Amino acid sequence: MTSPHQTASVQPARVTGRTVLHDWWPLAASWGLMGLEMPAISVMLGRLPDPEINLAAFGGIAFPLGLLVEAPIIMMLAASTALSRDLDSFLRLQRFMTILAIGLTVIHALLVFTPLWTWVVIPLLDIPAEVQAPAREAFLWLLPWTWAIADRRFRQGMLIRFGRREVVAFGTAIRLMATIGTLFFLAEIGVPGAVVATGSLSAGVIVEAAYVRFRSSPVVAGPLHAAPPPSSPLRLGRLLKFYIPLALTPILILTAQPVASAGMTRMPEAVASLAVWAPLGGLTFLFRSTGIAYNEVVIRLADSPGSIRALRRFAWIAGLSFSGVFVLLAVTPLAKVWFREIVALDEPLAQLGVSALWIAAPVPILTFLQSLYQGILVNAHRTRPITESVVVYLLITVVGLAIGVAYGGWTGLLVAMVTYSAANLGQTLWLFLRAKDLLSADGQYSPQDPMEAPEPA
Repeated sequence: MTSPHQTASVQPARVTGRTVLHDWWPLAASWGLMGLEMPAISVMLGRLPDPEINLAAFGGIAFPLGLLVEAPIIMMLAASTALSRDLDSFLRLQRFMTILAIGLTVIHALLVFTPLWTWVVIPLLDIPAEVQAPAREAFLWLLPWTWAIADRRFRQGMLIRFGRREVVAFGTAIRLMATIGTLFFLAEIGVPGAVVATGSLSAGVIVEAAYVRFRSSPVVAGPLHAAPPPSSPLRLGRLLKFYIPLALTPILILTAQPVASAGMTRMPEAVASLAVWAPLGGLTFLFRSTGIAYNEVVIRLADSPGSIRALRRFAWIAGLSFSGVFVLLAVTPLAKVWFREIVALDEPLAQLGVSALWIAAPVPILTFLQSLYQGILVNAHRTRPITESVVVYLLITVVGLAIGVAYGGWTGLLVAMVTYSAANLGQTLWLFLRAKDLLSADGQYSPQDPMEAPEPA
């Protein structure tokens, strides 16, 4: 007979702010370290020959295109966190990840090695003539990127599911060191600036993927292998039903990156806007990165007792704190120090960056709230509303940029930043509306089968 003490010992612990902090900080550290990559690259490119052209080629063309190609595998982290509960599901998901990554790498190769670059990419983005060649070469060096990110995120999700969050943080630290080391090496041997950037990014993710694969092997052979088998196999049809809405999320969001580049090339100060887009976007990503990390925390904890209240409170406190620091940076001389002294942009480019920086101040708090609502929806296996929210994001982006192009009197970078913040606000509000019923459940919902939970209209 089970004693009361034994019964109590198997009840899930109530989630508190300390629980959330314990789960969040290793992932936040990982994303924060990842967020240092773009600022470090911007600093290096600002000190190499032709900084305006190379920053435009990298930050305005090659990097957004690379993100768009790898977009379908970005949510592999969330999918693996939710689904890698047993060895059979893990192996099926791994097979799916491998096929998807190979297909995306082939698409990347076709864009860079065939006339598709001239026939599609250049006219679609309206790339300035002086940026075309360095952008294509830089994009070539991102070729290994997609597969390395796919394998790394897939295994990181499994590690998070089995409580090995510290591996994720250590892996990102190793990646950052590899990226920075490659930055200095490529710059020293005289490689063009845009290639320095993309070559360093590829080297960093390859090293991190190798480390995560090494550290995940004992977990696969141990706890994952010992986990009870699922009540029904994770078949392809059910997996696609779960994953496709998730995959559409980053595809649509990252479509906005080249859309923004295409919009800026059609507005005043095109090359300057593309050049400042990289250091400005890198700094913004650094401040919002810890909010992105919150998504996996919410997925893991949202169905525990008392979780919703603790998760919601933590999101508001952390998000407002990071937005507050961002405001201080934007309205003080620190902004000028960043663009002029650290990134080493010339005075007109630095002033353009300073004038646009404050517009992104709401993004950190919006990111935490997006992760809160999105994580709750994924935990309940409602992935369609996430896709809907990104459609809202993309529509606002397209409309905002179209207005800027039609008017023709505003600087492209300023229009892009206003549109970016407005799109994030629209996405957050939609996620809130679609997760509203779950926000009042406070961990009391629990789908019987992670692949068969109801999907409300």
